[in-house]
Amino acid sequence: MKRRFDTNKLAAYRPYTRQREFHEAGLTHRERLLMAANQVGKTYCGAAETAIHLTGEYPDWWPGRRWDRPIRAMAASKTGEVTRDGPQRYLLGEPKDKSQIGYGLIPLRCIVGRPTVRQGIAAAISGVVVKHKSGGNSTLSFKSYDQGREAMQADSLDLVWPDEEPPSDVYYEMLTRTNATGGMVMITFTPLLGMSTIVSEFIDAEESEDDV
Repeated sequence: MKRRFDTNKLAAYRPYTRQREFHEAGLTHRERLLMAANQVGKTYCGAAETAIHLTGEYPDWWPGRRWDRPIRAMAASKTGEVTRDGPQRYLLGEPKDKSQIGYGLIPLRCIVGRPTVRQGIAAAISGVVVKHKSGGNSTLSFKSYDQGREAMQADSLDLVWPDEEPPSDVYYEMLTRTNATGGMVMITFTPLLGMSTIVSEFIDAEESEDDV
């Protein structure tokens, strides 16, 4: 019973108010930002939503956007190590213990085959295939900002999740990857860079909505 629970953590996810508002905003916004202090559940929130879309297992309480088909997604952070210890760990389980694959927010029963290993970074994963509820498989790739904008020039994507604030050129390339699909980008971070270009644009957009 413990193993069943540990390999199906997504079923137990219940967002608090601000997390739920972030999920709900996906219905009407192509770009979203969850900006808050450290250790308040930002990364967990982003990982949970990513896992929900990859699997198509939308809970009854889900207020956000839904896909009725498999999706193509990307998760990224500052470096390969940070991506491994952040998004990868939350989605797949403890990276330093291979027996823990499937103990993250993507249920073990939904992971198809073995994840692809990223070369040059111990215990890092470059991609994983995820069974979607509708039939067929979703795909998830892991990237890092230090690979540069060019590394983000993959095929069209439905969902991009940058955890930690990306450089503006990397962010705009990520956004471009969702143009053809009508997909979305959701960012989760603590504003360590102050009033950066990305922070300023989101704040200005929010103020414009409030004025309408």
